[in-house]
Amino acid sequence: MNKRVVITGMGAITPVGNEISTFWNSLKNGVSGLNFITGFDDVELPVRIVAQVKNFEPMNYGLDRGDVRKWDLFCQYAMAAAYQAMNDSGLKSGENIESHRLGVYVGSGIGGMDVFVKESAKLFNEGAKRISPLFVPTLIANMAAGNVAIKHQAEGPCLPVVTACATGTHAVGEAYRAIKFGMADAIIAGGAEAAVQPIAIGGFANSKALTNATTLEEACTPFDARRSGFTMAEGSGILILEEYEHAVNRGATIYAEVVGYGNTCDAFHYTAPRADGIPASRAIAQALQEAAYTDKDVLYINAHGTSTPLNDKTETQAIKLALGNDLAYKAFVSSTKSMTGHMLGAAGAVELIASAMALKEGIIPPTIHYQVPDEQCDLNYVPNVAVDESISLAISNSLGFGGHNACVALRKL
Repeated sequence: MNKRVVITGMGAITPVGNEISTFWNSLKNGVSGLNFITGFDDVELPVRIVAQVKNFEPMNYGLDRGDVRKWDLFCQYAMAAAYQAMNDSGLKSGENIESHRLGVYVGSGIGGMDVFVKESAKLFNEGAKRISPLFVPTLIANMAAGNVAIKHQAEGPCLPVVTACATGTHAVGEAYRAIKFGMADAIIAGGAEAAVQPIAIGGFANSKALTNATTLEEACTPFDARRSGFTMAEGSGILILEEYEHAVNRGATIYAEVVGYGNTCDAFHYTAPRADGIPASRAIAQALQEAAYTDKDVLYINAHGTSTPLNDKTETQAIKLALGNDLAYKAFVSSTKSMTGHMLGAAGAVELIASAMALKEGIIPPTIHYQVPDEQCDLNYVPNVAVDESISLAISNSLGFGGHNACVALRKL
């Protein structure tokens, strides 16, 4: 028997706020987290506009000085967001959930970029003997999941997903399936990233993926004809997914029900999306079908919406293919990346948090900096100002390098 799955806790470390209420208020009010990069003033960079986490104090989230010394920033972000989410949910391993029924599905697109840079400098300047013995366990992308599991005594299934920009969405989707099919009672799910480093900026910029804009207002303009590339960002989003009866029996607060998941691959190119949008549309259609979507639903789509020329028109096409033109034009679509920037492996989880809050409060966050329409991007992108609307269903799309497509559907209870 398939089980129902709900969201009972959430946590976020983002460029627009380091806890849920600040993050959500920023999105509702169209606050941008973009800024000119800090910390690398002595490095000549082709792009200097990013979206960095601000005022992050790891000791506020259950970490100690030893944790901060040992773990890469992506792992610290994940542990801080998981700390928030678990406190929000009220779950405690060994008290109101058995430890072997609590799992962790937390991924990262890149992993420990900060420690990679620091230890590489040691190799070049001081030799291999100076490399930290913690280099490998600090670098590897699964370590966020491992450390979150240790911190919260989660002895159930632990699956770190690595699907580039689709990581967070796939992590939540796979966690949903694990609970739905009885493999766990609750799973700490999401993604984390901390790759705002000159080497990553150089790599993305030289592959023509990053914006070439020189002003903050023009740097991230999803679905706008002026769009020129994405804006790198960092942070973490964590959701607590829980079996419905388990949540109800302990009196948990429920944000939304997870009701659908789609997972496909373009199988086309290592960076570019398939231009016809067909595989991406299938992921959307799978999630909507499982969610029992009908034309009576008021649908919100939190788009991948990266502000790249190819992604935005391809995603628009995929939405039309999945819904049909009539329903596609009726849907509310927005890209919260216009405010957060592209948080890579953390993006999908953070955007699912935004989708859950949109359902809960009946407020659709906008696509800010939208000015010049593009005839190939002609849906309702909720331009510049949030909309009050009692939506019944929300989906969040993610499309990652390697052709990874993911979509998770949430329904209001």
